[in-house]
Amino acid sequence: MTNDQTKEKRQIPIVCPGHTRPLAEVQFTNVKEENRIFLVSACHDKLPMLRDGVTGNWIGTFMGHKGAVWCCRLDRSGSLAATASGDFSVKVWDAITGKSLWEFPHNHIVKTCDFSPDSSRLATGGHEGLLRIYNLTDQLRNGGGDDSNNENGVDDDIVATEPIVLNHEKVVITKCNWWTDKLLLAAGADGTIRFWEVDNNVVAHTFKVDAEVRDMEIVNTTSDDGSTILTVASGNMVYFFDLNSKELLKSYTMPINFKDEGGASLHPSGTKFVAGGSDLWVRVFDYETGEELECLKGHHGPIRCLRYAPDGKSFAT
Repeated sequence: MTNDQTKEKRQIPIVCPGHTRPLAEVQFTNVKEENRIFLVSACHDKLPMLRDGVTGNWIGTFMGHKGAVWCCRLDRSGSLAATASGDFSVKVWDAITGKSLWEFPHNHIVKTCDFSPDSSRLATGGHEGLLRIYNLTDQLRNGGGDDSNNENGVDDDIVATEPIVLNHEKVVITKCNWWTDKLLLAAGADGTIRFWEVDNNVVAHTFKVDAEVRDMEIVNTTSDDGSTILTVASGNMVYFFDLNSKELLKSYTMPINFKDEGGASLHPSGTKFVAGGSDLWVRVFDYETGEELECLKGHHGPIRCLRYAPDGKSFAT
């Protein structure tokens, strides 16, 4: 985690120890009811962690996966967490107690998951090439439960898209993010971001980039126009799309690539962004010009993931 305040243009990072393998994803969540920011991290050590998003202090570890964890998300209330794993499963946790509530089995590695804004649905995707939408409302109404309470932890209220197929091969879904309670964005290894109308199970719109999508983020900016911007890291490019107008706003060639790892994150103000990938450095760029503003050194391996905090005062790498 890096404090975004500079002293003589020098960043002073907060080091958050605990993980023993490369990280796959970091995500901040602003729980407005508690006026508190949380940070979750997914890691190949099978042990996703929850931290205070300001201090970096460890809060807890979600223990139970048998494979690398590729994605970890909190819902907006901060009461539920979801993890997607290489053990062919997604788990939903009580984020307060750390208890495993439900396990959703899949038929292949799961790379991504996300809660809908109202927390009623959970989307998952990965090497199966299809999106699964789980309705959590009935599960929550029944008071939650333990994995062992039923055979596979899943009720019957599941919607799954048909597999996305390109040249007779299934397209891996690398990231999925809910935009609204009924509209889900899914990014694939084919360089296509699909807008799924979940209730109708149809693709309403697509964006296309030049390579596999490594990272994708939706930011409601605090700029004067209040635009909602989708940031995409793909190949050696970072793209910025306006979700309302469906226009490509900016695209910049990076001095790194996102072939195997990395990502990009837009500052909430919409004035700058951070990116990291194939080398050991984290770079800050001007959003309007693409000019490199800072280059931060300190990691001893490639940058696999990074995110700005919702208040814009720090970012995690």
